Amino acid sequence: MSTLAEAINGETVGDNPRRPRVDRYVISVAGVGALILGGLIWQVGTPRLVWLYVIGAGLGVALYHAAFGFTAGWRNFIVRRRSRGLRAQLLLLSAASVLFIPVIASGHANGAIAPVGGYIVLGSFLFGLGMQLGGGCGSGTLFTVGAGNRRMLITLIAFIGGSVLGTLHLPWWLDSPGLGPVDLVASLDPLGGVLLQVSVLLALAWVLSAVERDRHGSVESLSLRPERSWLQTLITGGWPLLWGVIALAGLGLLTLLVSGTPWGITFAFAIWGAKALAAAGIDMSQFTYWNWPYPAQALEQSILLNVTSVMALGLLFGAMIAAGLAGRFNAGSQNRLGPRNVSAAVIGGLCMGYGARLAFGCNIGAFFSGIASGSLHGWIWFAFGFLGSIVGVALRPRFGMSN
Repeated sequence: MSTLAEAINGETVGDNPRRPRVDRYVISVAGVGALILGGLIWQVGTPRLVWLYVIGAGLGVALYHAAFGFTAGWRNFIVRRRSRGLRAQLLLLSAASVLFIPVIASGHANGAIAPVGGYIVLGSFLFGLGMQLGGGCGSGTLFTVGAGNRRMLITLIAFIGGSVLGTLHLPWWLDSPGLGPVDLVASLDPLGGVLLQVSVLLALAWVLSAVERDRHGSVESLSLRPERSWLQTLITGGWPLLWGVIALAGLGLLTLLVSGTPWGITFAFAIWGAKALAAAGIDMSQFTYWNWPYPAQALEQSILLNVTSVMALGLLFGAMIAAGLAGRFNAGSQNRLGPRNVSAAVIGGLCMGYGARLAFGCNIGAFFSGIASGSLHGWIWFAFGFLGSIVGVALRPRFGMSN
């Protein structure tokens, strides 16, 4: 992912950054496509869904311009003990906790509180392993596909396949022993819940900084000054990570307020895959998961009426527009494909799709939204997803992938 970040943020010659050459063709195609899809959503859906589509596009721009990838942040700490990306994620979780917990406690929205069991442990471990082989997480896969990365398109297709497979097995996994949903802040007032969450997250960030300082003698800042003017950076990318944190926290809050639930991604992949199988003549009603009320309704309706699908599609177009503004559409060495590279993308995508269904979400639906909601399953996802990433990082060289 470091090569992706370099591609996103622009090339440099010596100490002078080149001014990005805006790709007007990509921006025009993405803009027209986004407007057409937005019109269709308006026609078949509601203004609320249109707003969520716009928020999704904003998330795509923020993820791309800040190169905010969860996968690379974890790998950089595992391999090099550089914690900047991981500390940015903890800061994002702190900000989201401050914003989300009072809203959820007031009853204006529901939190991402999921059951706890062995399936969470296995699912998050598989996801962490898969995102290192696949080259991206749930959000990372989407925004890099939107930016024209061919390898990540392979990962996405496998991700969708693994998601559908996970829906077929999830009812069996849920029959295993578990604790049920555990809300860590339910017994506290909103202020107490916020203080608990933020204290733990900032303590973790302090530990990461100490480890980095011990290894390198210094700690990389999250708020590096942009290499170009503030306005140009805002438009064409190369955002400091701190900008990404602010944008993602704000857009995450808007998602919570407008949709009534926190941001999620991978349920959309399960729907897309199930609809493709149904179109091919497979009766999905024979599977228990697709008889549950919400999945059955989502399968029956247009994807343009589903919140996660609408936001995911908006994210794709937002990332494409951002890549055009940066002049970096279809850029980066990860577009070079080979048998081992493709194999890693397929295995990684399958692991992420299957793992996300067992763990009730990916790095967004479980890690980000779960922890920001005060759910125990989000913290378990973090721990075992990170362990899975350690294994995934160790496996990358076997597939010809550099760490």
